[in-house]
Amino acid sequence: MRELGEFALIERINTGRVQAPGVLLGPGDDAAVVAAPDGRFVVTTDMLVQDRHFRLDWSGPRDIGRKAIAQNAADVVAMGAVPTAFVVALGCPADTPLELVDRLTDGMWAEARRAGGSIAGGDVVRSPQLVISVTAFGDLDGRAPITRAGARVGDTVAVVGRLGWSAAGLAVLTAGLDPADEFFAEVLAAHRVPQPPYSAVLAVVADSAAEVDNSGASPAQGVLDSEHIGVSEQSNAAQFGSEGIIGSASEWPAIPTALTDISDGLLADLGHIAEASGVAIDIHSKTLRDPALTTIARRLDADAAQWILTGGEDHAFVGTWPWQRELPPGWVPIGRVLAGQGVTVDGVRQPGSGGWESFSGVDSASEPEPR
Repeated sequence: MRELGEFALIERINTGRVQAPGVLLGPGDDAAVVAAPDGRFVVTTDMLVQDRHFRLDWSGPRDIGRKAIAQNAADVVAMGAVPTAFVVALGCPADTPLELVDRLTDGMWAEARRAGGSIAGGDVVRSPQLVISVTAFGDLDGRAPITRAGARVGDTVAVVGRLGWSAAGLAVLTAGLDPADEFFAEVLAAHRVPQPPYSAVLAVVADSAAEVDNSGASPAQGVLDSEHIGVSEQSNAAQFGSEGIIGSASEWPAIPTALTDISDGLLADLGHIAEASGVAIDIHSKTLRDPALTTIARRLDADAAQWILTGGEDHAFVGTWPWQRELPPGWVPIGRVLAGQGVTVDGVRQPGSGGWESFSGVDSASEPEPR
């Protein structure tokens, strides 16, 4: 890095990159120009700090780059928007190998494309350690945003994507177990590179918009790969009964009344929905059983249920859905919205915060593992 210099590095990072349609002017000027077709855009930002959120001896640069983009893209999609552009600020020591930066930016671009956008620009500075700050933009295409504040009493709570797998991978690494052991390969991959099921949300958004275009009417606000959490539809019906889970097909495709991605932990993130909506949420533990994760937990003498309930960083999506609306493919019902406050599991409030909090616990400089 020191020998190449800032501007040559910027040119190296951007050479040969093709911008997504939503980026009207990319790197090379004082600022980028990003389209806002309906006069608005969704925007979010997040930061990763070396040895706090990742370790270079646990994750490769390409994986870190993908993770940095994925956690921001998931926030955009959770609002019902399509990711269009990302702006990245990178801080790193002067002696950082160029190969590390190449692999880091390759990972960022790979995940940006998977999400539907591209990297429109950013900044590079010298810093004592690797720091990555990403700002993401998204297009609502004329739709109302899906917020955390729309859950209603009686709604079904449903999730799409894996839960607890990133936490399991972190547990393997912090326990000092052999990361080359194939038994742990899948959970380690889940921790290193989250796989937000973007399409599980965006397909419903697109279907809803198509219904509106065809009918001229307006459905309720809303937002659909079908990763699993180890739940069968038969067990769902047994747990909830036939009403309000699969339900009868409604006039409109099922649209969440509230939605968020699971970054801090299922209980913590559902707590945000419950608070914003002024409701209570009860989760049914039987719906969350994952035999594969339970097998791994036994090897670590750990509790798979705690990984699932409080683990975070899987960036699955959880939302509340109108009662008696058909859930889209891949979405699994796990609970119900009730009158009251807070989040419970089988009617019992759980101790602790329910997930990750940035300023809790020991000081970050002395924290033994990243998060």
